[in-house]
Amino acid sequence: MLPVIAFPAIDPVAVELGPFVVRWYALAYIGGILLGWLWAKRLIALPPRVATNEQLADAVTWVTLGVILGGRLGYVLAYRPGYYVTAPWEALYVWQGGMSFHGGMIGVIVALWWFCTRERLDKLAFGDRVACVVPIGLFLGRIANFINGELWGRVTDVEWAMVFPTGGPEPRHPSQLYQAFLEGICLLVVLNVMVRRPDLRERRGLLTGVFLAGYGAARIVGEFFRQPDAHLGFLFAGATMGQLLSLPMVIVGVVLIARAKREPVAV
Repeated sequence: MLPVIAFPAIDPVAVELGPFVVRWYALAYIGGILLGWLWAKRLIALPPRVATNEQLADAVTWVTLGVILGGRLGYVLAYRPGYYVTAPWEALYVWQGGMSFHGGMIGVIVALWWFCTRERLDKLAFGDRVACVVPIGLFLGRIANFINGELWGRVTDVEWAMVFPTGGPEPRHPSQLYQAFLEGICLLVVLNVMVRRPDLRERRGLLTGVFLAGYGAARIVGEFFRQPDAHLGFLFAGATMGQLLSLPMVIVGVVLIARAKREPVAV
């Protein structure tokens, strides 16, 4: 028998009062949005100021809609298109789970583009500050995945392997924790160190590019330890769907970084 770490059996339901049920996964979304909002209030106040607190508060509403609608639509189209063709009404059953980060990201980009156009805000400058708080939600989301015992890793013999309740008898990588560290903690630290430097903060699009390239790279690495979705398996050249969707993020991020370096500092 290989040595394994016992999986902490945490109830996925955080609060249950009669028919009222709140799950950790829902709290991760709520916490990510609220904590991100509070931290973004500090960041938008850094010179050059990119928005008022009132505008940021309005933007939170649109970001929330972008996350939920984009995340669900992205999952339906990228991960389970065949299933929802036969049962399209179930695409609305968000309480059954199934959200895609990449879809949510596109939803947020569309929402912020529209919002900044309406409010006449600098899209790249505002996006830079928002990008710095997104890893908070990513970290909480991965921790919720771990609590739920879902999206577990590939079979391994490392000493810290775990046997997940829904993953069969084999010990597996706790890949949710790897991704929480890479996509959440590491990216949060890098972006918030950079945003404190005026010479970097003032280069429009730089921090957005670092987020896109950083998340894409972290996701690609993390997917090497995560078990691919059973109904998809390994795709082109042995890559997973998460890796294929993350590659364009890296490319766009690098382009934004290069473009920001060539641009004069905004004043």
